[in-house]
Amino acid sequence: MLRIHFTGEDLARIRIAPGPDPLWELLISMNRLRRRDAGVVYGSWLKETLPQVPASVRALTALAPPVGYSVDFLTAAAGAGFDEQIEALRATPLRQVHRDLREFGRRNPTRRLPPWCRDLVTGEASGLGRLADASDAYFAAALAPYWDRIRAQVSRDRTRRSATLLDGGWDAVLSTLHPSARWEYPVLHLDYPVDQELRLQGRGLLLQPSFFCRHAPTAFADPALPPVLVYPIEHQVNWSAPGTGTTTDRALGVLVGPTRAALLHAVADGTASTGDLARRAGTTAPNASRHITALREAALVASHRHRNATLHTVTELGLALLGGADPLIPV
Repeated sequence: MLRIHFTGEDLARIRIAPGPDPLWELLISMNRLRRRDAGVVYGSWLKETLPQVPASVRALTALAPPVGYSVDFLTAAAGAGFDEQIEALRATPLRQVHRDLREFGRRNPTRRLPPWCRDLVTGEASGLGRLADASDAYFAAALAPYWDRIRAQVSRDRTRRSATLLDGGWDAVLSTLHPSARWEYPVLHLDYPVDQELRLQGRGLLLQPSFFCRHAPTAFADPALPPVLVYPIEHQVNWSAPGTGTTTDRALGVLVGPTRAALLHAVADGTASTGDLARRAGTTAPNASRHITALREAALVASHRHRNATLHTVTELGLALLGGADPLIPV
């Protein structure tokens, strides 16, 4: 059981990540491949990806068993994008490397690390460099060809969470994050493979929707790291089909017009004001307001007043139109 302890200040500092985290998706997808844990959702991806996996990935699997504890620093590198995360991984502080390797040895007493891991212990740049290069190569082979589709699936989840937040507040979001979620202020209880307490202590919590996370949510083992809760999303069954969304996008433009199609895509990326949507769609605020009114009248967009602004979210009907009405299944 994972128990996350909130304060009132933490509730004010909850955030939903704007998109998938490349390093978390890298780690969890790697475990999907190693377990052959595919099912309906990941079957095509696994079949296409397995032959492309570079041999260098062994450097990552040495520190990330398919079940159990993986060193936190593999996913702790912060950055606005994958390239920034890779550079941050190369610059991981030695004290964090030592702390995580000690924890790895404690939790995985029967696993032997390869000889090159001595470079990690001594702080040689070649140690972290090997991991960064392996991460880069694996991402290029296994994730980059699918990244736009992965990002679209995560955006759908963020949109639904944003709508839940507007309708029911953080209580509703936290209690519906996962089938095992039990929210009893000030503690969120979740199924977890080990017994773990996470005390936020005013730092807030980043909710990170994950495409490849399948069963239980996951979090850092080190309580000193910035608090993150990685949780599974729902998926379109045919998400991996080449060109998924392309034909639908063209048809949508013909159906509602290019500006309204652009606005509908923009609002599907997350709750936003009229001005935000206008900037994303490349139009003026008055023009965006007029088209959003039409989308709202067609039940594709919902609008809510929040303080001095009107915030817009995509409806389930709008999502269905964007995604070709594919069924969603929980995994």
